[in-house]
Formats: sequence, C-alpha cells, structure tokens
Amino acid sequence: MFLYIYVDYLALYKPGFLDDLLAGTVHEFDTGPTFVAIALTLMAIPILMILLSVTLPARVNRTINLVVATLYIPVSMFNAAGETWTYSYFYGLSIGLEVLLLAFILRSAWNWPRRTA
Repeated sequence: MFLYIYVDYLALYKPGFLDDLLAGTVHEFDTGPTFVAIALTLMAIPILMILLSVTLPARVNRTINLVVATLYIPVSMFNAAGETWTYSYFYGLSIGLEVLLLAFILRSAWNWPRRTA
C-alpha cells in the first residue's frame, strides 16, 4: 500500500507532472469525478486488505488475497505505460518492488492453511 502512495507522491516531482495535473489530466486521463473515484478505489482496496487480512477467516482471507494480488499485478504494471526512459529506473524499481511483493502475497496465500488450527 505504501509503495502505491509513495510512487504517486514522488511522481509529483517529475517535470511537467504538476502542469498536467493543474490542466486536469493524469496519464492522459481527465481528472473528473470518474477518475477520482477509480483512484480512490485503487487506494482503498490495499488499505482494506490490511484490515481484512487480520480479521477474516483463513479460507476467505486466502481467496481474497489471491484475487486482489492477481488483479493488482497488471494495475501496477499499467503505471509504467507511456513513461519516458528518463524515469524508467524510478518506475522500474517501484513496479518491480510492487510485483515482487504481490508475488509474495500470491505465494503466501496459495500456501495458506485451508482451515484454522
């Protein structure tokens, strides 16, 4: 979750990003109500996963972790679409870390105990 937030925050320092943001675009998407709702949803899911991972029963927790981690790998990789090579190391490192962590979550959830002890 923190990687998503920090990547978005650090992207503010990229030259021209704030100009595009003030003009109402992010990655060529208009920053209208739909964009903001989708962005909030994409941030809310990892936040909720922290709570759900400690409160849900093992079987449900396993299933939700498998689904969310599988869906977030392409979401993470989409962040690099259309970026210039100048910032490829920044996005490469951040996306690499995100995908590695999501792969760890997938592996852990796959090996999760099927029932409680």
